[in-house]
Amino acid sequence: MLIKKILLIIWHEKSTTPFRIIEKSYARYKKHGWQGMVDRLNKEYYRLYPYDSRKVDQEKFYKRWIKQNEQDILHAVKLEYNPLISIITPTYNTEKKYLLKMLESVLAQTYTKWELCIADDASSNEDVIQTLKEYETMYKNIKVMYRDTNGHISEASNSALELATGEYVVFLDHDDMLSPNALYETVKKLNENKNLKLIYSDEDKIDENGKRHTPHFKSGWNPDMFFSQNYICHLVCIKKEIVDEIGGFRKEYEGIQDYDLLLRVIDKLQDNEIDRIEKILYHWRAIKGSTAYGTGEKNYAHERGLKALKDYFRNKDIKITVENGLLNTTYKVNYPIPEVQPLVSILIPTRNEYELLKKCIDSIFSNTTYTNYEIIIIDNQTTCKETLDYLEELNKEHNITILKYNKKFNFSAINNFGVQYAKGELIAFVNNDVEVISQGWLTEMVVHALRKDVGAVGAKLYYEDNAIQHAGVVLGIGSVAGHSHKYFQKNMDGYWGRLKIVQNFSAVTAACLVVQKKLFEEVNGFNEKDLKVAFNDVDFCLKLLENGYKNIWTPYVELYHYESKSRGKEDNPMKIERFNYEVSYMQNRWSKYLKYDQYYNSNLTLKYEDFRL
Repeated sequence: MLIKKILLIIWHEKSTTPFRIIEKSYARYKKHGWQGMVDRLNKEYYRLYPYDSRKVDQEKFYKRWIKQNEQDILHAVKLEYNPLISIITPTYNTEKKYLLKMLESVLAQTYTKWELCIADDASSNEDVIQTLKEYETMYKNIKVMYRDTNGHISEASNSALELATGEYVVFLDHDDMLSPNALYETVKKLNENKNLKLIYSDEDKIDENGKRHTPHFKSGWNPDMFFSQNYICHLVCIKKEIVDEIGGFRKEYEGIQDYDLLLRVIDKLQDNEIDRIEKILYHWRAIKGSTAYGTGEKNYAHERGLKALKDYFRNKDIKITVENGLLNTTYKVNYPIPEVQPLVSILIPTRNEYELLKKCIDSIFSNTTYTNYEIIIIDNQTTCKETLDYLEELNKEHNITILKYNKKFNFSAINNFGVQYAKGELIAFVNNDVEVISQGWLTEMVVHALRKDVGAVGAKLYYEDNAIQHAGVVLGIGSVAGHSHKYFQKNMDGYWGRLKIVQNFSAVTAACLVVQKKLFEEVNGFNEKDLKVAFNDVDFCLKLLENGYKNIWTPYVELYHYESKSRGKEDNPMKIERFNYEVSYMQNRWSKYLKYDQYYNSNLTLKYEDFRL
């Protein structure tokens, strides 16, 4: 694979540039080892061949993945709890071949305690009526209601719900297909936790010829992602009494009826009553005219989704507003800022590097519309006269304080020291090697950090060449943690739009992180004993997560991060030894979390940061 990437780089550039890249990569190998060279080549490869243009490779990988995972269907274990599952399906003039595929996918279920509740929405196609009557006659657990008038999806789905007698309902579109183990895996999950009231699974798409493609391996329950887009989609299983309680579907939300239903369902649930199955249990038919074919197929649905989201938040706080997101079919929830802005203490550790520090401070002054903040610069033994003169100049500003930290570099200890002098209700940890490029960056971070269930709030960081440096942290990558979408280009959407939506992550980087001071103190800040340089921010975020808080990443806060220019690389024996100790500490302290990141998916790679299989 590495040789292939080298050849592709050479072919793409058609000049001596690739050879210079390879020469530099070899230099990195001599200095930083094999991984250093691989990182360099990956960066160039992702620059030249963005993720979205590698779909052919992805399709090949997925075809191989299907072959490897189909055998899982055969390994069924006897279940203790066997509830009746009602499958809800509205039909209307369905093309016969797709209708038959749908019906046969239900009959092929390895879990047999189910009923298929179909409401035909006054189809004019005789083939549809005849097929439904044949199957209804042949199978006692297939029930069909024939509506006299066409009422569209919501009303037809409600008619199907009237037929349902199961404890749980599963929704199946008339031309889609269930995997043979869909219901078995769902009930298996219920056997593991009978407290669950909403279960969803991974899904893929299936074309006219039955070819499966475009898998979506989803995050675990991720409320901020869900408020940004309906990532849950299919397969969905819900406790029927909840669906009955909220009155089923609402016809005024036609086209986005499933999102509206889910919003009203989750309003009745606790987080621990929602879970996902990390298996492809649903095949969404991608044919022209369907939403699966493309998001532009039903544009009206987006506006109704916006309305449903506004309805949801109106009942929470009238001051919360919702607007269109950065991508079609995505949304942005705007939380209110208090009338009296709480003080934010911006902590910036620094040593020498006058130009970096000045760029950082100037960018904060230029882009901070939030008015109530102080800057605390923690000087860790600066010797550069130009930097010392600049610090003396900054000290004259009314909202800037310069602290001296005259001990050996320890990122955790420096920041803990700075927090002691912070007067703010919120702390913003900011590296001296970042440059803010988003207007209103601090306001965006503060409104999230003030939410009662939120811990740390992180930002979108770029390298100098506009490649992604940080877009949230994924646990387990590289044995501890890696940065989501690293080296992707600035304008890219990422895996299922994840570079363009607010979402929950297990951790975010402290190169730019905002948190309430009381929460920082609640978890005893950064671990200065065991994590002096690396992973202290991941450890900090996991302590917040362990205490029940959600960490958030937002693409609406953007900065350049001139990474490690101030403190240098891990390139001598002492630093390497220290780094290895920090890796070992993280693996021992957080083994459970590193083995399973709830906001990632076990079908995705732990070798790379690009969400490949």
